Amino acid sequence: MEWSSVFSIVIGVSVIFGIFLTLHSRKKDGARRRAQLCQHLQKIGINAYAIQIGDIREKIGQKRSLGKKSMGIIGLNDRNVDSINIIGISSQYGTNYFVDYLVKSANIIERRMLGKVKLIRRKNRPLWGKVTSVEWAGDKSLSQNLNFDYNLEGKLLSCEMQGLGKNIQIIPEPEYEYARIKTDYFLPSSEAFEAIDIIAKHIKSW
Repeated sequence: MEWSSVFSIVIGVSVIFGIFLTLHSRKKDGARRRAQLCQHLQKIGINAYAIQIGDIREKIGQKRSLGKKSMGIIGLNDRNVDSINIIGISSQYGTNYFVDYLVKSANIIERRMLGKVKLIRRKNRPLWGKVTSVEWAGDKSLSQNLNFDYNLEGKLLSCEMQGLGKNIQIIPEPEYEYARIKTDYFLPSSEAFEAIDIIAKHIKSW
C-alpha cells in the first residue's frame, strides 16, 4: 500500500474520531448553555422556563444534518418572542452555537412567498471602524418597517458592543407558521432582549 493511501486513511479516521468526540461533548455543553441562557433571562426579569426535550419546535429550521442539532427549547411568557431554540453546529473542529428566537404568526404562510431579512452594520471606517448606523435588507415589507423604527435602531446601536448586531437574520418558516430571529449565542442584557422582542413585534404584523 502506498504511503499516500495510508495517509488518506489516517486523515479520514482522524476526522471521524474528531466528529465523534465533538458530538459527544456537544450533548453536555448544549444542555449547559440552554440552562445558562434560561437562568440569565430569569435574572433580567424575563419569564423563561425550560421545555422538555422533544418539543416540535426543535424541528423549526432544521435540515437533516449530523452536524446540526437543537439543544432544546426555552419557553417565554408574555413576550412577542414565543420561545428560544439553542442550536449547535458541529464539525471535527468543534461546535458553534446559535440562537433562534422563535416568533409565532398565522400570517407566515407558504402562499405569501416571504423572504429573508438581514441586518447590515455601517461603519465610519472599514474593518476596525465604529458602527454608526444599521440597515435592514431583504424582504421589502418587513425590512421597510424595521428601517423606519428609529427606537429599534437606537437600541441596536446601544447593544452593538454586546454582540447583538453582528449576525442577525430573520428567516420565515411558513411550514410551521413561525419566523426565526437568528443570532450568535450570547447572554443578552435587558435592553438587547427588548430589541429582539421589538423585532418580533414587527414580525407578528408582517
